[in-house]
Amino acid sequence: MKLSPDEMASRLGRHRSTIFRELRRNYFHDSEIPKLSGYWCVVGQNYLDGRRTRQRKLVRDTGLRDQVERCLISGWTPEQIAGQLRYENAPRRVCQETIYRHVYSGDGRRSELWRHLLSGRRRRRGYRLRKRPPPRFAPELSILFRPDIIAHRKQFGHWEADLVLFRQKYGPANVTTMIERTSRFLVVLKNVEKRTKPIMAQIAQALAPLPPHACRSITFDRGSEFIDWPHLQAEVGTQTWFCEAQLPWQKGAVENANKRLRRWLCRDTDPNSLSQEELRQLCAGLNATPRKRLGFRTPAEVFKTNLLGSGYRREKTLPETEVAFGLARPHIATETAASGGVAILLSGVQAASLGDVRA
Repeated sequence: MKLSPDEMASRLGRHRSTIFRELRRNYFHDSEIPKLSGYWCVVGQNYLDGRRTRQRKLVRDTGLRDQVERCLISGWTPEQIAGQLRYENAPRRVCQETIYRHVYSGDGRRSELWRHLLSGRRRRRGYRLRKRPPPRFAPELSILFRPDIIAHRKQFGHWEADLVLFRQKYGPANVTTMIERTSRFLVVLKNVEKRTKPIMAQIAQALAPLPPHACRSITFDRGSEFIDWPHLQAEVGTQTWFCEAQLPWQKGAVENANKRLRRWLCRDTDPNSLSQEELRQLCAGLNATPRKRLGFRTPAEVFKTNLLGSGYRREKTLPETEVAFGLARPHIATETAASGGVAILLSGVQAASLGDVRA
């Protein structure tokens, strides 16, 4: 069915001049078979793609293209290349978006320019397609409002927590690390997944045996695995603080602990092969290691001193803890028991729990 340009413009909701311009610009001429001459949608799209390719700046300007590709191969990012051209006030310059489009164009893919990007992605992610999600953390819980007594480590019972991740091929299993800021006492918990509710429930279960003065607050980053923080406050009564967005270094104690832990749990470790008992032994060994910041005392010694120095007595609390969590176990790390430290007992069913203070 043939339609006039005026009828097509009416049905498509376009001006008639737009239709005439499209027909004239993308008309196909066939000298061998004149009957095939006319407007064809597939041919029109090919014409459009060819025009876009010819009009692309890095295709028209071969000298600028070679300069950009040399910088990419040297390890520069598209933003650095565009910024340097602006800084030098170069007569020929491009923006970073033009460079990204050239990298992921047909010519750029054939040259495998994407290998020289920091991300190294073969395909480009959508550009600003997602709407900014609403904030998941209350502004008043920012670490900027955390009291100075916590930042200066002058009070016992303030913790930091983070996740230690592994290669994606091993699945969602990961490890939660928690460290007490004053004593540098470390707790390691194994997680079979990265959902927030199981992770926060396990942290609450680990802190539940402690008295209030030993779990005053805990600081997280703004990862999605910590958005269920109200559950932790309701279960344990621990005040929660969060680092600023994209500033995880603000909880430096646990980041330093993760670096130490990586000596034994590198990214190529299969977390599914780790048992709770192995993590307990590793954690006990780290807590029994003397630290210069503690006057060469062990974290377990300092933790026990602060714990017992505030009225937390074994005869009042420990039996209830052992009954509730099944912690009356004889195989405590030798170094920790010898120094009078605190052992972390992990079982295959339960997560880590703090208790079993050996006098």
